[in-house]
Amino acid sequence: MTIDWSWISGHTDDLTTLTVSHLQAALSAVLLGLLISLPLAVVAHRVRPLRGFLLGLSNVLFTIPSIAVFVLLLPVSGLTRTTTVIGLTIYTLVVLLRNTVEGLDSVPTRTKEAAKAMGTRPLRTLLTVEFPLALPVIMAGVRIATVMSISLVSVATYIGDGGLGQLFTDGFQRNFPTPVIVGVVLTLLLAVVADALLVAVQYVLTPWTRRRA
Repeated sequence: MTIDWSWISGHTDDLTTLTVSHLQAALSAVLLGLLISLPLAVVAHRVRPLRGFLLGLSNVLFTIPSIAVFVLLLPVSGLTRTTTVIGLTIYTLVVLLRNTVEGLDSVPTRTKEAAKAMGTRPLRTLLTVEFPLALPVIMAGVRIATVMSISLVSVATYIGDGGLGQLFTDGFQRNFPTPVIVGVVLTLLLAVVADALLVAVQYVLTPWTRRRA
């Protein structure tokens, strides 16, 4: 299997466009997943009867095949980027929701009681004490969700989107391996770079973990 380097040099603009589109879809899904999972995680953490229901529901949604999710969304949002983002968001929820709940659970009770004793209101305690201490666990979920979303964007090729996944379709249809190889390499690079950046963000946002180490 050989690579046609002239094809790569002649399609740099297309590759850049597809890479940016791929990344936009993945990051949009992760951000939307965070916006949904954070409040749901607080509810699951504080209202124990709802904990099993919310976590179980996210697990059930995760078992639905990705292609089936996109197909089910077609009558609602059509052949648009919205369908891709909604479908990917569904898959991020199981990771983000569970990790956020586990992160909140990991906050020591004594720490919360100390904040309460100082007269800190519940909402402020959540934002300034619980979420910061839960951040390492939450960030672990964000990293997993980001890498997972980057890998799943290609499936949206079946609905006319898919970012770098379009290279796979093009290569297979023409029996031309170069686009397939380039698509795989760029997808892997996106995942590695995104994960490394998130590690750096976590390092900056959690200085107390370094002091503890």
